Amino acid sequence: MKPVKPSFRSAFTFAVQGIIHAFKAERNMKIHTAAAIMVIIAGMLFGLTPMRWMFLALAITLVISAELLNTAVEAVVDLVSPDEHPLARIAKDTAAGAVLITALFAVIVGVVVFYDPVLSWISSRF
Repeated sequence: MKPVKPSFRSAFTFAVQGIIHAFKAERNMKIHTAAAIMVIIAGMLFGLTPMRWMFLALAITLVISAELLNTAVEAVVDLVSPDEHPLARIAKDTAAGAVLITALFAVIVGVVVFYDPVLSWISSRF
């Protein structure tokens, strides 16, 4: 028998529950979210252009998405291999590495996006 597909609303609700779970359970998700909020506030204070906002939104989305995927990989690995196993460690470390790469990308984007506005702000003060 074919499994019943959830309704669009149910699927959306499940996705939101996954995001909420990751935020509650994962320390790094809280850190990434706090950093994103600070970057958004800084962007509003500096009055960034729409193009700069696009780059920030991309970087934030990539980091949060990578963290969600990392959380999913860790959950599946823990389910399938509750005991220590070298392949389980590789799967978890690789997923964490993907988060690290996206976080480094986000830092580079942040430097590029905020460089001119911060320099302008500093030079207007002195």
